[in-house]
Amino acid sequence: VIREGRQRSHEIVLNDVVVTKSTLARLAHIEAFIDDHYLTTFRADGLIVATPTGSTAYSLAAGGPVIHPKVPGIIMTPICPFTLTNRPLVIPDSAVIRMSLEKLSSNMILTFDGQAGIEISQIDQILIQKSPHPVHMIKIPESEYFDILKAKLSWSGGRG
Repeated sequence: VIREGRQRSHEIVLNDVVVTKSTLARLAHIEAFIDDHYLTTFRADGLIVATPTGSTAYSLAAGGPVIHPKVPGIIMTPICPFTLTNRPLVIPDSAVIRMSLEKLSSNMILTFDGQAGIEISQIDQILIQKSPHPVHMIKIPESEYFDILKAKLSWSGGRG
């Protein structure tokens, strides 16, 4: 998070970064740029930017897709969008996302992996990009991703 040319906050996340309204706040107006190219202004209760690891958490609950951990992508999922044309978007994990709030937005919070949260305003620039330091996950030999996914989401087709 950059404010007036200075770094205000720097976090490393595993799952997601969320711009959301605090209690009784109005609709958020979030300008989004991908690699410095204007994408859209999301008019929604908020916006979730998630990794494939985070795709089965808050982003999924908000209607976002499930992405296999080996797929190199980032998900942008609007929370209760004002227009039905604002849909979840998957972009390459090499992209740099820049977001800011329009003047109509107030009482907004930015959270990192659902833990640390900071208040943000129109003077803040939020930059999101893949870390140069990858997370190395431990895989249990007997476990398969899709078996875990099916169990987590209570899908049929389990072995038994």
